[in-house]
Amino acid sequence: MGRARFLLGILCLLSLLRPSASQRSPAAAQPANITSCNGIFLNYQFQTREKIHPFVSNPADQPYAFAANVTILNSGTTDLQAWVLVLGFSHREILVSISNAVLSDGSDLPFASDPQTPVAFSGFPNPDLKTAIATAGDLSQIQSSVSITGTQFGVAPPGIPLPSTISLSDPAWSCPPAAIAKSNTSVFTCCVPNLDPLTNSTNSTLASDQSFLPLRAGDLSITYDIVQAYPSSYLALVTIDNKSPLGRLDNWRLSWEWMRGEFIYSIKGAYTSLLSASDCIYGKQGQYYQDLDFSKVVNCQTKPIILDLPSSMATDNNAGNVPFCCRNGTILPESMDPSQTKSAFQVQVFKMPPDLNRTVINPPQNWRITGALLNPDYSCGAPIRAAPSNFPDPSGLQSNSSAIATWQVVCNITQPKNSKPKCCVSFSSYYNDSAIPCRTCACGCPSKLPRTCNSTAPALLLPPDALLVPFDNRSAKAKAWAEIKHFPVPDPMPCGDFCGVSINWHINSDYSKGWTGRVTMFNWEEVSFANWFMAVEMPKAYDGFESMYSFNGTAIGNDTIFMQGLPGLNYLMGEVDGSNPTTDPRVPGKQQSVISFTKSQTPGIDVPSGDGFPTKVYFNGEECSLPDMIPTGRASRIGGGRVSMVFVLFATVLVLWGQ
Repeated sequence: MGRARFLLGILCLLSLLRPSASQRSPAAAQPANITSCNGIFLNYQFQTREKIHPFVSNPADQPYAFAANVTILNSGTTDLQAWVLVLGFSHREILVSISNAVLSDGSDLPFASDPQTPVAFSGFPNPDLKTAIATAGDLSQIQSSVSITGTQFGVAPPGIPLPSTISLSDPAWSCPPAAIAKSNTSVFTCCVPNLDPLTNSTNSTLASDQSFLPLRAGDLSITYDIVQAYPSSYLALVTIDNKSPLGRLDNWRLSWEWMRGEFIYSIKGAYTSLLSASDCIYGKQGQYYQDLDFSKVVNCQTKPIILDLPSSMATDNNAGNVPFCCRNGTILPESMDPSQTKSAFQVQVFKMPPDLNRTVINPPQNWRITGALLNPDYSCGAPIRAAPSNFPDPSGLQSNSSAIATWQVVCNITQPKNSKPKCCVSFSSYYNDSAIPCRTCACGCPSKLPRTCNSTAPALLLPPDALLVPFDNRSAKAKAWAEIKHFPVPDPMPCGDFCGVSINWHINSDYSKGWTGRVTMFNWEEVSFANWFMAVEMPKAYDGFESMYSFNGTAIGNDTIFMQGLPGLNYLMGEVDGSNPTTDPRVPGKQQSVISFTKSQTPGIDVPSGDGFPTKVYFNGEECSLPDMIPTGRASRIGGGRVSMVFVLFATVLVLWGQ
């Protein structure tokens, strides 16, 4: 009996020492190794690691230089088009150099990884991997090897810093959880094509001609069309197409990175921020093109910045005359103006050896596009080879001309980490005499220390007229209002919102058959906004939208009401001096309109309880910051909100006590 208990104890102890389910993959999900993988084999191989300066006492903060290699091998029967590898770094890796790939979002090196956000790599210059069947097993066509060097923290020898995940981002492929090799120096997985449940066949990601990937959806689509090709140069048409119903760009600035020594010889429909050929003259370009007149070269920067031309140059024979060019850098959403959703320009590009063949063209990488102050932020992916674009014959004949080659870059509206909005919203209502202003530091606080304001205290409730006054001049009104309403006042006072544009949403009336609101825009910037637009999401009230009276309001779906200025009223002026600058505060640019709703289409709507306030507000495509609370309803009609309600209850108790 004693021996049995002893053996049972040993078994229990061994069971505790076994890896938990979270530490090991289920047997069914165990990926195949390189010899048995009939799909896409991914392998991350740790190579070397060296302790580097500074030497610190805290082991978790000690940096190490490391080198690793990633292998992507197509062992299946389906071509892998435009591969994107995803690695989950978990040791604060800083990527310093990458070969045979680029960061998919166009980030520059060195790149600091985030343990919460996997890093995506796109293949370059070989983004496609063919099958062994079609190439007789030629490794140069079925395999790509990516070398990575960088810095990681805290994993001292003999520990091995391996990524937590390795997979493909393409949803057409399924990658089981990665397994650690017996050597403990690599992780691997085998990705297989997903099957279409309707046809029991592999989902094909190729276009109808089975040669190229179809165009992908995104907020902004940029096509890089090769329209003429020569051994040492080519002509490319770059088209920026806005696909977002709420995104826009003003004074756009487009940049990319040449990876093979290319340079821009000439450009039409746009211009570069720097006109210089010095990088070519003193570089390898000048050594190879010794007979080329570099005085005519537009730009030789590795990362040129390109801007749109003004509309006055649209018909200029030398600089313009490109369809959709020369619009002052403004690209509007289709819901606002379908004729202003595109922008285009042409570039003549010279290549360098060994790419001196008319069929060898490598598009630039690391695309980025930005707009004006109150435009959304865009993150762009790597160029994807697509089916050649077709263009209508300029003669009017019923025929099309085809591009020689086409690549697509998809950019999506993103919220960068630790970024702040650029506009904010305040709430007010007829049934509450206090206005809820924008949040404290809604658009960021000054970084200069020490601050003279409180960046964490909630914003003080205000009398509605205070919203017309710049924040720096609201202190007296805020303190006086707090004293009247018996609100606490922090010391120091809360910081301002520091937003360039603020929007007030006011509940104007509420009756049995409908209700009305009033929306007011304040421009605290010195820059005016031409052709502005605003959009609000109102899930509870959307179906009841009737009309606007000073703006052009349209219900565009997804609970969204789109607003823009009427002809002649679509210009939001910037902030200007008051009538007497020595005594009056500056006056913001202002526009407002009443908006009406019916209750017949929204039975049960409760406006005072919050159904009449938007859940999201956008200005020129930028999502604005909303207040943390809404004006209180019903009870506040007796007085000044929650404080008044408490006072009434207290008075009632005193009266009853006296009786």
